[in-house]
Amino acid sequence: MYELAQVNIGRILAPMDSPELADFVALLDPVNAVADRSPGFVWRLQTEDGNATAMRVFDDDWLIVNMSVWSSPDALLEYVYGPMHRMVLRRRREWFARVAEAMTALWWVPTGHRPTVREAEERLVLLRASGPTPEAFTLRDTFPPPDQPPVLERRDLIGCDAD
Repeated sequence: MYELAQVNIGRILAPMDSPELADFVALLDPVNAVADRSPGFVWRLQTEDGNATAMRVFDDDWLIVNMSVWSSPDALLEYVYGPMHRMVLRRRREWFARVAEAMTALWWVPTGHRPTVREAEERLVLLRASGPTPEAFTLRDTFPPPDQPPVLERRDLIGCDAD
């Protein structure tokens, strides 16, 4: 059995304790609480503060990381485009730089496995180098778990900026 891991990183435009990011920081706990209660949610990366903003990815102090595990791509999609998270998505350009390279990757992990930041970095590098594959893919272009035939499923995310 498998579960879906996801990583999403963002390049912040100001320090986390700055006035520019105050609204974003204020939304972290409510948005994470919605994730924690969402159908299909399994786990998310967090420190004692209840989020992962203090953790570093790619040894870059301006990148913050969000990682979670879900039962399926559909469960993750329901959360990502649900009302609370969508509100944050609409405002992301206020807090995060536009970046050309992939900042989100999905991959399957054995049930019970909790991915590390290092694993997430590896999946992002793989997605950036090879595009969507069964080893690293996106919400738009997903693959089934390893115990099923590796058939690409393309989702129509019209009006959604999922990748």
